[in-house]
Amino acid sequence: MTWPPGAILPLGLVNGMRFRAIAILALPLILSGPVYAQGGISGPGSRVLSPDRLGSIRGTVLMPDGSPVSQAVKVTLKVLRGDQAVVYTDQQGRFELINLAPAQYTIEVDADRERRFETIRETVQVQRGAGPTMVTLYLKEKLGEVRAGADKTISVAMLDQKVPGAAKREFDRASHYLSEGNSLEAIAALKRAIAIYPDYLAAHNDLGAQFLEREQLEEAAAELQTAVKIDPKAFNPQLNLGIVLLRQNKFSESLATLDKALSIEPAAPAAHLYAGMASVKLNDTTRGEKELNAAYDLGGTAYAVALLHLGNLHLKRGERDLALKSFESYLRESPNAADADQVQKLIARLR
Repeated sequence: MTWPPGAILPLGLVNGMRFRAIAILALPLILSGPVYAQGGISGPGSRVLSPDRLGSIRGTVLMPDGSPVSQAVKVTLKVLRGDQAVVYTDQQGRFELINLAPAQYTIEVDADRERRFETIRETVQVQRGAGPTMVTLYLKEKLGEVRAGADKTISVAMLDQKVPGAAKREFDRASHYLSEGNSLEAIAALKRAIAIYPDYLAAHNDLGAQFLEREQLEEAAAELQTAVKIDPKAFNPQLNLGIVLLRQNKFSESLATLDKALSIEPAAPAAHLYAGMASVKLNDTTRGEKELNAAYDLGGTAYAVALLHLGNLHLKRGERDLALKSFESYLRESPNAADADQVQKLIARLR
């Protein structure tokens, strides 16, 4: 969901002063695996460290046979005192956790939406000034696991097993075109993949995301609604559809869809972010504040944009001091943001 950089929306008077809320460039759309996800925590004790003393973890999650995962997988970073960050893998199963203090961490990989895989845990040591710590994690299938209950929904894993080779090749071509920034060719390849295999969930999702990037909202909604019908328990289509509906100013429908996404992935910061935005549009600032705080708490620096939304929310409620605190926190997290100068000017007026 995007607005033009630097665009502003009127908010009226706050303590006798007229302010205008900065419209925020929100996060990228979620493809069949999210755009290279990042998150970070400060590490044990939450002490402040200089950048040269911080480290990072770069990892890849693979299927048992070594092939890339076909959908987003949740990766949780944990330390002994309980701090954690949650990110999601991209289309190649990659993830990155940044701004980590030197310490021993536990990485937990949860790909159990379809009840096929065990939860994987691995201990990783981050060294000071040693560059990114690299890790590769292989999913392990549960032995003898039988899906229970009367739910007739077809799983993503089952659908992926049915994808014809020709459709998969077109999908891979689309991914290649997207990596080169060639959206039109990617769209054409995704359409060919769907023509070969109409139930191709990932292709419908990614095609919807591309249409949204091009402001073709009706087309985006149609593709994502198809994806949701194929598998209502797939997280990414629900999230992306919620974003589309938000862009269409269908705020109640958007929030209902985002709630479905959150029922699938309760710790997904992107879903909390957009649920917060939809709630504010519906004048439910209480829930909006809760969701935006959750987005930042779960996503860390990668979701600092939630702090900017919180600042706007506090302005809307006439809470000048809280707005100032949120804007200042945003600039601490994102000092080089494109809208940093605008936010700094707003901070100066609030002081």
